[in-house]
Amino acid sequence: MAAFIPFKLSLLLSLLSNIGFLPETSKNDVGIFPPTCNRIECPSFDLIEVGNGYEIRRYNSTIWVTTSPIQDISLVEATRTGFLQLFDYIQGKNKYKQQIEMTAPVITEVLPSDGPFCESSFRISFYLPKVNQANPPPAEGLHIQKWKSTYLAVRQFSGFVTDYNVGVEAAALEASLADTVWSPAIKKSQKEETTSVYLVAQYNSPFEFSGRVNEIWMLADLEDELLPV
Repeated sequence: MAAFIPFKLSLLLSLLSNIGFLPETSKNDVGIFPPTCNRIECPSFDLIEVGNGYEIRRYNSTIWVTTSPIQDISLVEATRTGFLQLFDYIQGKNKYKQQIEMTAPVITEVLPSDGPFCESSFRISFYLPKVNQANPPPAEGLHIQKWKSTYLAVRQFSGFVTDYNVGVEAAALEASLADTVWSPAIKKSQKEETTSVYLVAQYNSPFEFSGRVNEIWMLADLEDELLPV
């Protein structure tokens, strides 16, 4: 356990720091396996398709620990608030007083607002390691969520996550899917909302200045027998 403490703290600092000023520019890639997942546990997935600016993945059933909705104008600030709750949780602030190993990614679910100065709603989630999934420790103010097998459209980008670049990358993912066979499933999952629902996945500690991988996720409402052909 002690070997994981520096990494846990570094990821905490990543989310608590003012990352907007850091110098690495954002660029888009597809098909890059996050290097963090060679060191710590990440949810497994099957790669269904690699398209122009997007991937389609099928994630196996997963269990996440999730905050209640956080209202904020800033994704970075909301993620900071939510991750503090989740960090306390994995350090033993749960009903079983159980310490839990760090995983990746930490995801932020985003429901964009109607304007640049309106608050949005965010939920921050931590992927629960397989060893803890049979009996997830409950905790006040946090919720255990079980995802069934889930299809996601994914766009990767490098650099440090900022309030500006997540909006740009989410719009780019939506545009890249616009005339594909996957577009109806994405729109169905958004339940005909006029604004896109998406998630931001963050994998890296702040001390990794190269090979950084972040992702925009959009849910696709698909069943295996209804896959586009």
